[in-house]
Amino acid sequence: MDLDRVPVLVFWETTRACPLACKHCRASAIHEPLPGELSTEEGLRFVQDVAGFGERPPALILTGGDPLARRDLLVLAARARSLGIPIGFAPSVSPSLYDGRLARLKEMGVKTVSISLDGARAETHDGVRGIPGHFGETLEALRRLVSDGFTVQVNTTVMRDNVEELADVAALLAGIGVHIWEVFFLIHVGRGSEVLETTPAENEDVCHFLYDASQHGFIVRTVEAPFFRRVAAWRREEPGADPASRFGLGPLYRRLAARLCEHLGEPVERPRAQTMGTRDGKGIVFVGYNGDVYPAGFLPLTLGNVRDTGIVDIYRDHPTLRAIRSAAFSGRCGVCEFRDLCGGSRARAFAAFGDPLAEDPACGYVPAEAAAPAAGRSS
Repeated sequence: MDLDRVPVLVFWETTRACPLACKHCRASAIHEPLPGELSTEEGLRFVQDVAGFGERPPALILTGGDPLARRDLLVLAARARSLGIPIGFAPSVSPSLYDGRLARLKEMGVKTVSISLDGARAETHDGVRGIPGHFGETLEALRRLVSDGFTVQVNTTVMRDNVEELADVAALLAGIGVHIWEVFFLIHVGRGSEVLETTPAENEDVCHFLYDASQHGFIVRTVEAPFFRRVAAWRREEPGADPASRFGLGPLYRRLAARLCEHLGEPVERPRAQTMGTRDGKGIVFVGYNGDVYPAGFLPLTLGNVRDTGIVDIYRDHPTLRAIRSAAFSGRCGVCEFRDLCGGSRARAFAAFGDPLAEDPACGYVPAEAAAPAAGRSS
Protein backbone atom coordinates (compact mmCIF):
# COMPACT_ATOMS: atom_id res chain seq x y z
CA MET A 1 0.00 0.00 0.00
CA ASP A 2 1.05 3.59 -0.66
CA LEU A 3 0.90 4.89 2.92
CA ASP A 4 1.06 8.48 1.67
CA ARG A 5 -2.39 8.00 0.15
CA VAL A 6 -4.13 5.21 2.04
CA PRO A 7 -3.77 4.27 5.73
CA VAL A 8 -3.84 0.67 6.86
CA LEU A 9 -6.11 1.45 9.80
CA VAL A 10 -8.65 4.16 10.57
CA PHE A 11 -9.57 4.11 14.25
CA TRP A 12 -12.94 5.59 15.11
CA GLU A 13 -13.64 6.39 18.75
CA THR A 14 -17.36 5.86 18.29
CA THR A 15 -18.09 7.05 21.83
CA ARG A 16 -16.41 7.82 25.13
CA ALA A 17 -19.12 6.06 27.09
CA CYS A 18 -17.80 2.96 28.88
CA PRO A 19 -18.80 0.97 31.97
CA LEU A 20 -15.15 0.63 33.09
CA ALA A 21 -12.82 3.14 34.75
CA CYS A 22 -9.38 1.97 33.67
CA LYS A 23 -6.58 3.90 35.31
CA HIS A 24 -4.53 4.11 32.10
CA CYS A 25 -7.46 5.08 29.83
CA ARG A 26 -6.39 7.29 26.94
CA ALA A 27 -9.91 8.68 26.56
CA SER A 28 -10.66 9.26 30.28
CA ALA A 29 -13.89 7.46 29.40
CA ILE A 30 -17.05 8.00 31.47
CA HIS A 31 -20.35 6.15 31.83
CA GLU A 32 -22.42 8.42 29.58
CA PRO A 33 -21.77 9.74 26.04
CA LEU A 34 -20.23 13.20 25.89
CA PRO A 35 -22.02 16.07 24.16
CA GLY A 36 -20.90 16.50 20.55
CA GLU A 37 -20.66 12.82 19.69
CA LEU A 38 -21.15 12.17 15.97
CA SER A 39 -24.81 11.44 15.26
CA THR A 40 -25.94 8.40 13.30
CA GLU A 41 -26.27 10.49 10.15
CA GLU A 42 -22.82 12.03 10.64
CA GLY A 43 -21.37 8.58 11.38
CA LEU A 44 -22.83 7.16 8.19
CA ARG A 45 -21.40 10.04 6.21
CA PHE A 46 -17.98 9.49 7.78
CA VAL A 47 -18.08 5.78 6.90
CA GLN A 48 -18.90 6.75 3.33
CA ASP A 49 -15.87 9.06 3.34
CA VAL A 50 -13.60 6.20 4.44
CA ALA A 51 -14.66 4.31 1.34
CA GLY A 52 -13.29 7.27 -0.63
CA PHE A 53 -9.72 6.07 -0.08
CA GLY A 54 -10.19 3.80 -3.10
CA GLU A 55 -10.75 0.24 -4.17
CA ARG A 56 -8.81 -1.13 -1.20
CA PRO A 57 -10.04 1.01 1.70
CA PRO A 58 -8.37 0.80 5.10
CA ALA A 59 -9.80 -1.30 7.90
CA LEU A 60 -12.14 0.66 10.14
CA ILE A 61 -11.55 -0.14 13.82
CA LEU A 62 -14.61 0.65 15.96
CA THR A 63 -13.31 1.57 19.37
CA GLY A 64 -14.15 3.84 22.29
CA GLY A 65 -14.94 4.00 25.19
CA ASP A 66 -17.04 0.98 24.50
CA PRO A 67 -18.52 0.90 20.98
CA LEU A 68 -21.33 -1.31 22.32
CA ALA A 69 -22.53 1.78 24.18
CA ARG A 70 -23.72 3.11 20.79
CA ARG A 71 -27.22 1.89 20.00
CA ASP A 72 -26.70 2.50 16.28
CA LEU A 73 -23.56 0.34 16.12
CA LEU A 74 -25.11 -2.29 13.85
CA VAL A 75 -26.36 0.38 11.45
CA LEU A 76 -22.88 1.91 11.19
CA ALA A 77 -21.20 -1.48 10.79
CA ALA A 78 -23.68 -2.56 8.12
CA ARG A 79 -22.94 0.56 6.08
CA ALA A 80 -19.20 -0.09 6.30
CA ARG A 81 -19.55 -3.70 5.22
CA SER A 82 -21.84 -2.73 2.31
CA LEU A 83 -19.03 -0.47 1.07
CA GLY A 84 -16.41 -3.22 1.31
CA ILE A 85 -14.67 -1.71 4.34
CA PRO A 86 -13.10 -4.34 6.67
CA ILE A 87 -14.10 -3.85 10.30
CA GLY A 88 -12.32 -4.51 13.55
CA PHE A 89 -14.08 -4.20 16.86
CA ALA A 90 -12.70 -3.27 20.30
CA PRO A 91 -15.43 -3.68 22.94
CA SER A 92 -15.19 -3.61 26.70
CA VAL A 93 -15.90 -6.78 28.64
CA SER A 94 -19.31 -6.01 30.08
CA PRO A 95 -22.83 -7.50 29.96
CA SER A 96 -23.34 -5.73 26.61
CA LEU A 97 -20.87 -8.17 25.06
CA TYR A 98 -23.54 -10.88 25.25
CA ASP A 99 -26.66 -9.00 24.11
CA GLY A 100 -26.66 -10.58 20.65
CA ARG A 101 -25.06 -7.77 18.70
CA LEU A 102 -21.70 -9.54 18.52
CA ALA A 103 -23.34 -12.46 16.72
CA ARG A 104 -24.97 -10.01 14.32
CA LEU A 105 -21.61 -8.38 13.63
CA LYS A 106 -20.11 -11.77 12.88
CA GLU A 107 -22.92 -12.43 10.40
CA MET A 108 -21.98 -9.16 8.68
CA GLY A 109 -18.41 -10.36 8.25
CA VAL A 110 -16.70 -8.76 11.26
CA LYS A 111 -13.84 -11.14 11.98
CA THR A 112 -11.48 -9.45 14.45
CA VAL A 113 -12.37 -8.59 18.04
CA SER A 114 -9.85 -7.15 20.48
CA ILE A 115 -10.15 -7.40 24.25
CA SER A 116 -7.88 -5.85 26.87
CA LEU A 117 -6.05 -7.94 29.45
CA ASP A 118 -3.60 -6.05 31.64
CA GLY A 119 -2.27 -8.69 33.97
CA ALA A 120 -2.02 -12.40 34.66
CA ARG A 121 -3.57 -12.11 38.10
CA ALA A 122 -6.95 -10.80 39.21
CA GLU A 123 -5.29 -8.33 41.56
CA THR A 124 -3.35 -6.73 38.73
CA HIS A 125 -5.99 -6.68 35.99
CA ASP A 126 -8.86 -5.71 38.29
CA GLY A 127 -6.69 -3.02 39.83
CA VAL A 128 -6.13 -1.50 36.39
CA ARG A 129 -9.74 -1.90 35.21
CA GLY A 130 -11.36 -0.67 38.39
CA ILE A 131 -13.93 -3.50 38.66
CA PRO A 132 -13.56 -6.50 41.03
CA GLY A 133 -14.07 -9.80 39.23
CA HIS A 134 -13.30 -8.36 35.80
CA PHE A 135 -10.25 -10.61 35.32
CA GLY A 136 -12.31 -13.80 35.37
CA GLU A 137 -14.95 -12.23 33.13
CA THR A 138 -12.24 -11.27 30.63
CA LEU A 139 -10.78 -14.77 30.46
CA GLU A 140 -14.27 -16.20 29.94
CA ALA A 141 -14.97 -13.64 27.19
CA LEU A 142 -11.74 -14.59 25.41
CA ARG A 143 -12.60 -18.29 25.51
CA ARG A 144 -16.08 -17.63 24.13
CA LEU A 145 -14.79 -15.40 21.34
CA VAL A 146 -12.22 -17.99 20.28
CA SER A 147 -14.88 -20.71 20.40
CA ASP A 148 -17.24 -18.53 18.32
CA GLY A 149 -14.67 -18.34 15.53
CA PHE A 150 -13.49 -14.75 15.82
CA THR A 151 -9.90 -13.75 15.24
CA VAL A 152 -9.17 -12.72 18.81
CA GLN A 153 -6.64 -10.06 19.72
CA VAL A 154 -5.58 -9.26 23.26
CA ASN A 155 -4.40 -5.76 24.06
CA THR A 156 -2.01 -5.38 27.00
CA THR A 157 -0.55 -2.08 28.20
CA VAL A 158 2.97 -2.36 29.63
CA MET A 159 3.46 -0.37 32.82
CA ARG A 160 5.33 -0.60 36.07
CA ASP A 161 2.44 -2.45 37.72
CA ASN A 162 2.37 -5.41 35.34
CA VAL A 163 5.69 -5.72 33.52
CA GLU A 164 6.82 -8.71 35.62
CA GLU A 165 3.64 -10.60 34.62
CA LEU A 166 4.12 -10.44 30.85
CA ALA A 167 5.38 -14.02 30.52
CA ASP A 168 2.40 -15.24 32.52
CA VAL A 169 0.05 -13.25 30.26
CA ALA A 170 1.70 -14.87 27.22
CA ALA A 171 1.09 -18.31 28.72
CA LEU A 172 -2.58 -17.48 29.32
CA LEU A 173 -3.02 -16.37 25.71
CA ALA A 174 -1.34 -19.50 24.35
CA GLY A 175 -3.57 -21.69 26.51
CA ILE A 176 -6.77 -19.96 25.39
CA GLY A 177 -5.80 -19.92 21.71
CA VAL A 178 -5.64 -16.18 21.22
CA HIS A 179 -4.44 -15.23 17.73
CA ILE A 180 -2.79 -11.81 18.22
CA TRP A 181 -1.09 -10.13 21.18
CA GLU A 182 -0.92 -6.37 20.74
CA VAL A 183 1.27 -4.80 23.41
CA PHE A 184 0.85 -1.10 24.14
CA PHE A 185 3.70 0.90 25.66
CA LEU A 186 2.32 3.57 27.96
CA ILE A 187 1.88 7.18 26.82
CA HIS A 188 1.15 9.84 29.42
CA VAL A 189 -2.23 11.01 28.14
CA GLY A 190 -5.69 10.85 29.74
CA ARG A 191 -5.75 8.93 33.00
CA GLY A 192 -2.50 7.27 31.89
CA SER A 193 -0.67 10.43 32.95
CA GLU A 194 -0.69 9.14 36.53
CA VAL A 195 0.65 5.63 35.73
CA LEU A 196 4.34 4.76 36.07
CA GLU A 197 5.99 3.73 32.81
CA THR A 198 8.97 1.48 32.19
CA THR A 199 12.47 2.81 31.46
CA PRO A 200 14.16 2.76 28.03
CA ALA A 201 16.41 -0.11 29.13
CA GLU A 202 13.40 -2.08 30.36
CA ASN A 203 11.59 -1.35 27.08
CA GLU A 204 14.50 -2.93 25.23
CA ASP A 205 14.26 -6.00 27.48
CA VAL A 206 10.49 -6.22 26.92
CA CYS A 207 10.86 -5.98 23.14
CA HIS A 208 13.33 -8.86 23.05
CA PHE A 209 11.01 -10.87 25.29
CA LEU A 210 8.09 -10.14 22.93
CA TYR A 211 10.14 -11.45 20.02
CA ASP A 212 10.65 -14.65 22.00
CA ALA A 213 6.92 -14.83 22.77
CA SER A 214 6.07 -14.54 19.07
CA GLN A 215 7.48 -18.06 18.62
CA HIS A 216 4.68 -19.63 20.67
CA GLY A 217 1.70 -19.65 18.32
CA PHE A 218 0.39 -16.09 18.16
CA ILE A 219 1.28 -12.90 16.31
CA VAL A 220 2.93 -10.21 18.40
CA ARG A 221 2.84 -6.54 17.51
CA THR A 222 3.29 -3.33 19.44
CA VAL A 223 1.58 0.05 19.78
CA GLU A 224 3.66 3.16 20.52
CA ALA A 225 6.79 1.01 20.53
CA PRO A 226 7.94 0.99 16.90
CA PHE A 227 11.47 0.29 18.16
CA PHE A 228 10.24 -3.32 18.45
CA ARG A 229 10.81 -3.47 14.68
CA ARG A 230 14.48 -2.63 15.14
CA VAL A 231 14.76 -5.39 17.75
CA ALA A 232 13.01 -7.85 15.44
CA ALA A 233 15.34 -6.91 12.57
CA TRP A 234 18.40 -7.53 14.76
CA ARG A 235 17.07 -10.86 16.01
CA ARG A 236 16.29 -12.06 12.48
CA GLU A 237 19.84 -11.27 11.39
CA GLU A 238 21.28 -13.42 14.17
CA PRO A 239 18.71 -16.14 14.87
CA GLY A 240 21.07 -18.40 16.80
CA ALA A 241 22.57 -15.77 19.10
CA ASP A 242 21.87 -15.60 22.82
CA PRO A 243 20.00 -12.27 22.99
CA ALA A 244 20.88 -11.53 26.60
CA SER A 245 24.64 -11.55 25.96
CA ARG A 246 24.59 -10.45 22.31
CA PHE A 247 22.52 -7.33 22.97
CA GLY A 248 23.54 -6.59 26.54
CA LEU A 249 20.08 -7.09 27.95
CA GLY A 250 19.21 -6.58 31.57
CA PRO A 251 17.76 -8.70 34.37
CA LEU A 252 14.16 -8.00 33.36
CA TYR A 253 14.66 -9.81 30.05
CA ARG A 254 16.34 -12.73 31.78
CA ARG A 255 13.46 -13.09 34.24
CA LEU A 256 10.77 -12.83 31.57
CA ALA A 257 12.54 -15.21 29.19
CA ALA A 258 13.07 -17.81 31.93
CA ARG A 259 9.45 -17.54 33.02
CA LEU A 260 8.24 -17.90 29.42
CA CYS A 261 10.32 -21.04 28.97
CA GLU A 262 9.03 -22.40 32.28
CA HIS A 263 5.44 -21.98 31.07
CA LEU A 264 5.68 -22.83 27.37
CA GLY A 265 9.01 -24.59 26.89
CA GLU A 266 11.44 -23.95 24.09
CA PRO A 267 9.96 -22.24 21.01
CA VAL A 268 8.78 -24.60 18.30
CA GLU A 269 7.55 -22.11 15.68
CA ARG A 270 9.15 -19.43 13.57
CA PRO A 271 8.83 -15.89 15.02
CA ARG A 272 5.56 -14.13 14.21
CA ALA A 273 6.65 -10.60 15.08
CA GLN A 274 4.66 -8.17 12.95
CA THR A 275 6.86 -5.28 11.86
CA MET A 276 5.09 -3.31 9.14
CA GLY A 277 6.59 0.20 8.98
CA THR A 278 3.54 2.15 10.10
CA ARG A 279 3.52 4.79 12.81
CA ASP A 280 1.26 7.51 14.18
CA GLY A 281 0.15 9.40 11.06
CA LYS A 282 1.74 6.94 8.64
CA GLY A 283 -0.67 4.15 7.90
CA ILE A 284 -2.69 5.11 10.98
CA VAL A 285 -5.19 7.89 11.63
CA PHE A 286 -7.64 8.38 14.49
CA VAL A 287 -11.07 10.01 14.57
CA GLY A 288 -12.42 11.09 17.93
CA TYR A 289 -15.96 10.79 19.26
CA ASN A 290 -16.73 14.35 18.10
CA GLY A 291 -15.16 14.01 14.65
CA ASP A 292 -11.79 15.56 15.48
CA VAL A 293 -8.96 13.89 13.58
CA TYR A 294 -5.58 13.03 15.13
CA PRO A 295 -2.45 11.23 13.89
CA ALA A 296 -3.21 8.49 16.46
CA GLY A 297 -5.31 7.91 19.53
CA PHE A 298 -2.47 8.76 21.89
CA LEU A 299 -1.41 11.91 20.00
CA PRO A 300 -3.89 14.68 20.89
CA LEU A 301 -2.88 17.07 18.11
CA THR A 302 -6.02 18.07 16.19
CA LEU A 303 -5.68 18.02 12.40
CA GLY A 304 -9.26 18.94 11.49
CA ASN A 305 -12.77 17.58 11.87
CA VAL A 306 -14.66 15.18 9.62
CA ARG A 307 -17.74 17.37 9.94
CA ASP A 308 -15.89 19.99 7.90
CA THR A 309 -13.24 18.14 5.86
CA GLY A 310 -13.20 14.63 4.43
CA ILE A 311 -10.91 12.11 6.11
CA VAL A 312 -9.18 11.38 2.78
CA ASP A 313 -8.10 15.00 2.33
CA ILE A 314 -6.92 15.33 5.94
CA TYR A 315 -4.86 12.17 5.81
CA ARG A 316 -3.25 12.88 2.45
CA ASP A 317 -2.65 16.62 2.70
CA HIS A 318 -2.18 17.76 6.30
CA PRO A 319 1.39 19.12 6.65
CA THR A 320 2.00 17.42 10.00
CA LEU A 321 1.12 14.02 8.58
CA ARG A 322 3.22 14.65 5.50
CA ALA A 323 6.19 15.53 7.73
CA ILE A 324 5.68 12.39 9.82
CA ARG A 325 5.51 10.21 6.73
CA SER A 326 8.68 11.76 5.30
CA ALA A 327 10.51 11.00 8.60
CA ALA A 328 11.42 14.67 9.11
CA PHE A 329 12.41 14.05 12.73
CA SER A 330 14.80 15.80 15.08
CA GLY A 331 17.11 14.36 17.72
CA ARG A 332 18.18 10.73 17.64
CA CYS A 333 15.18 9.71 15.51
CA GLY A 334 16.27 12.14 12.80
CA VAL A 335 19.67 10.49 12.30
CA CYS A 336 18.70 6.90 13.06
CA GLU A 337 19.22 4.30 10.36
CA PHE A 338 15.88 2.80 11.45
CA ARG A 339 13.89 6.02 11.07
CA ASP A 340 11.79 4.63 8.23
CA LEU A 341 11.22 1.13 9.64
CA CYS A 342 10.68 2.51 13.14
CA GLY A 343 10.45 6.29 13.32
CA GLY A 344 9.81 6.35 17.05
CA SER A 345 6.53 7.00 18.80
CA ARG A 346 5.25 10.33 17.58
CA ALA A 347 2.71 10.34 20.40
CA ARG A 348 5.41 9.97 23.06
CA ALA A 349 7.54 12.65 21.41
CA PHE A 350 4.55 15.00 21.58
CA ALA A 351 3.76 14.07 25.20
CA ALA A 352 7.39 14.62 26.25
CA PHE A 353 8.39 17.64 24.15
CA GLY A 354 5.21 19.09 22.65
CA ASP A 355 6.60 18.29 19.19
CA PRO A 356 5.36 15.30 17.16
CA LEU A 357 8.62 15.31 15.20
CA ALA A 358 10.96 15.12 18.21
CA GLU A 359 12.84 11.99 19.28
CA ASP A 360 11.17 9.19 21.22
CA PRO A 361 12.53 9.30 24.80
CA ALA A 362 11.43 5.71 25.52
CA CYS A 363 13.89 4.26 23.01
CA GLY A 364 17.31 3.42 24.44
CA TYR A 365 19.10 3.05 21.10
CA VAL A 366 21.75 5.65 20.25
CA PRO A 367 22.51 5.76 16.50
CA ALA A 368 26.16 6.00 15.51
CA GLU A 369 25.65 9.46 14.02
CA ALA A 370 24.16 10.72 17.29
CA ALA A 371 26.88 9.12 19.41
CA ALA A 372 29.81 10.52 17.40
CA PRO A 373 29.48 14.20 18.42
CA ALA A 374 29.16 13.19 22.07
CA ALA A 375 32.31 11.10 21.82
CA GLY A 376 34.14 14.03 20.21
CA ARG A 377 33.13 16.40 22.98
CA SER A 378 34.28 14.00 25.69
CA SER A 379 37.72 13.81 24.14
